[in-house]
Amino acid sequence: LNFYKEVFGENFYIEIWHQPKIKEMEEVIPLLVELAQKENVPLVATQDIHYIRKDDSFFHDILLAVQTGNRITDDDRLTLKAGEFFMRSPEEMAQGFSPWPQALENTVKIAESCNVEIPLGKTILPHFPIPEGETSFSFLKKLIDQRIKERYQEIAPEIKDRLEYELGVIEKTGFADYFLIVQDFVNWAKERKIVVGPGRGSAAGSLVSYILKITEVDPIKYNLLFERFLNPDRVQMPDIDLDFTDIRRDEVMGYLRQKYGEDHVAHIITFGTMASRASVRDAGRALGFSYGFCDQIAKLIPFNLKLDDALNQIEDFKKMYQENTDARKLVDAARHLEGVARHASVHACGIVISKEPLTEYLPLQFAPQDTNTIITQFEMYTIEDLGLLKIDLLGLKNLTIIEDTIRTVKDIQNITLDISKIPLDDPKTFKTLQAADTTGVFQLESSGVRRYLKELVPTELEDIVAMVSLYRPGPMELIPHYITRKQGKEKVVYLHSKLEPILSRTYGIGIYQEQMMQIARDLAGFTLSEADILRKAIGKKIKELLDQQKEKLTSGMIENGIDKETAEKIWELFPPFARYGFNRSHAVCYALIAYQTAYLKTHFPVEFMTAIFNADIGDVERAAFLVSEAKKMKVKVLPPDINQSYSVFVPEGNNIRFGLSAIKNVGSNIVDAIIEKRQKGGPFERFEDFLSRVTHKDLNKKSLESLIKAGVFDSLNIERSSLLANLDKILSFALGIRKNSNGSQSNLFGSHLNPAKLVLEKVPPPTKEEKLFWEKELLGFYISDHPLKKYEKMFEEKKVHPIGKVIEYIGSGKGTGSVRTGGIIATVKKIISKNQKPIVFAKIEDLSDTLEVVVFSDVLEKNPSIWEEKNIVVVQGKPSLRDNEPKIIVDQVIKLN
Repeated sequence: LNFYKEVFGENFYIEIWHQPKIKEMEEVIPLLVELAQKENVPLVATQDIHYIRKDDSFFHDILLAVQTGNRITDDDRLTLKAGEFFMRSPEEMAQGFSPWPQALENTVKIAESCNVEIPLGKTILPHFPIPEGETSFSFLKKLIDQRIKERYQEIAPEIKDRLEYELGVIEKTGFADYFLIVQDFVNWAKERKIVVGPGRGSAAGSLVSYILKITEVDPIKYNLLFERFLNPDRVQMPDIDLDFTDIRRDEVMGYLRQKYGEDHVAHIITFGTMASRASVRDAGRALGFSYGFCDQIAKLIPFNLKLDDALNQIEDFKKMYQENTDARKLVDAARHLEGVARHASVHACGIVISKEPLTEYLPLQFAPQDTNTIITQFEMYTIEDLGLLKIDLLGLKNLTIIEDTIRTVKDIQNITLDISKIPLDDPKTFKTLQAADTTGVFQLESSGVRRYLKELVPTELEDIVAMVSLYRPGPMELIPHYITRKQGKEKVVYLHSKLEPILSRTYGIGIYQEQMMQIARDLAGFTLSEADILRKAIGKKIKELLDQQKEKLTSGMIENGIDKETAEKIWELFPPFARYGFNRSHAVCYALIAYQTAYLKTHFPVEFMTAIFNADIGDVERAAFLVSEAKKMKVKVLPPDINQSYSVFVPEGNNIRFGLSAIKNVGSNIVDAIIEKRQKGGPFERFEDFLSRVTHKDLNKKSLESLIKAGVFDSLNIERSSLLANLDKILSFALGIRKNSNGSQSNLFGSHLNPAKLVLEKVPPPTKEEKLFWEKELLGFYISDHPLKKYEKMFEEKKVHPIGKVIEYIGSGKGTGSVRTGGIIATVKKIISKNQKPIVFAKIEDLSDTLEVVVFSDVLEKNPSIWEEKNIVVVQGKPSLRDNEPKIIVDQVIKLN
């Protein structure tokens, strides 16, 4: 006590609290009062607050039960229900601490002593180091003067005017340092061959960003608007989001820490909150309701719909709430949990960079489960309010695929590719896109978008820009109109002739937010800054704001000679933009990545597919699909081999060799040891040679068994079944080598130069089926053969269509009647419906693709044993395209094997 008195002096208090329902806590108060009087230390009255209102006690108890994995009826659990931990009113505090009024006086005294001011709305940018005699803005202009010739051979008046305008806005808003900081680390990454995306979001609308090589999209060529990025009438921090290869993003983060200081850079926290469905399930578990009952209620709620909205909009949900007492109790509890922060984690891409050490502005903490990572305690919106520099550095797998492909092309073919300089009108690339051969192509891989690509027959990048923008819930319904208008099968009609220059590129369909801004400018006399304010107002859907903007827009159009009726009709185009209007700058950037990946797939198929296999390494279901795709491209995937395989997939001639680290149960330590020994001592000549040289402790029974079953040792002319039957003897042999190996010393097991002969008991070779299922289990697909090969002729005769063709047929939207296909059951998931009936969701695969089938109880009950993994079946049923995912609702099924 004396220590605290000495350190804090008159600012040291003894705390007392009032919990009349907790006897032990009340008994302590007189002792604390006596101690305070004896030591001449002032008292202070406080509250232990865990929830706001007294009535929240029950719901807080449910939350504690959820967080600790208990039910509220459990005896031995963490609970605060014995006390009252709500926020008391001043009157309740006065009543509870009436014997100690001086303690309350001190509470007020401390509160009045607190003087915390958090300035909001100011911009606090780090200072970018610049040469002596320069300002940030003058240095920015100097960089632009140096680099503009790399973008434009001739500076046309349009470019000059746009550049002067943008620089004027940047000077006025004081954001020169922002651009200097971003261009610095982006160009640092590019110099180190880290692939950076062409842009993301509205930043691509800036000519300054393009000249500084922050972005790779010419905003003048693609008609992108600067005001969509930086509005001079609403000074807000610009938002430049950037994509990097996902495996090298940390290098960029390391550079920023080194440049600005470890204590100036941090990741941003994010909070996972309880959504409506999850809150129902969690509350139900805590309250002791059955899983089936909770699941039944949760499934009545559409995704992303709040509980209160669901009660207003979903009749079945509303009826159950009104008629079922337990359902009402559960939903009422869930409504209190909905939106509550469930856990904290590191934001996927957000980082903050500060002028002074971050602790001057906000609190920090270690990341959950990672004491090496410092994160902010404020989430991103608070950081923006503080005026700190927030940047999103996203790791994009597709950029890693591009980077790996470029590197492999250089290694194999000695061709140096600059992805930013490939031709954007390459006929072969558009042929690939027109055929919808888009596995691995960014944004264009799903069966739904492939269907539309085939119908669209894209001929220019603008078509890809439109598809990226339209293939989303909401605007998707406009895709057929875009296609038929492009092909001249549907007439394009404009409400007014002044709309034609703005909408002609999209065949009269408003797709982009920028088009909305241009309409406001060209037809109603708005500045682009005012048009951006209109765009934001429409997005917020606030009636008062919308009415103001409607009046301003329609009156502006009328002043410009457009009749009132037409002006009203044009206004009706605007509100739907809140639902489907897309950022054109972002669409152009992502269409460019889509085109780049299609170009690489077209011209460098082996290198590109190798990069995709490596990007998805470990995903066995994806691997099977990719093998099928490679086969279509006449690229064979060769089996894993002890002397030919590397850690990852690698090109081998016109084929791809399977990577050892992609084999299930085989760790990186063993793979590294295999590669190292092979590089130092040459190929392994026999199995004993492998055992004598690869003596890593992680080579245990499971990993060795996996290597054997995967066929890694087949080239050493030794049967997999023989090795498996003698596995214990082999492991003892390997253990003896490990214990006795010491330089070139000979021993009972031979030496590493002359390994002893391993005598194996002979057993029959494995059956073809055994081999195939081992491969499927450990590699994710069949590599030496396929179980369906022997059924190919029968499938053809019985008109059992390949799954790939069935997916294409269903995806076309024209699938009616009945369809028949067949394959191997890969996965089976059984659930119980809300009517307490069993339903099976099974994935069936053949040599072409994988398809989910749905089996309802009436079909399931006829022969439930059919629905097991590895069974080969023929199914017939109704096509379904729910949520744009092709499926078959099974009517009939036959088992073949």
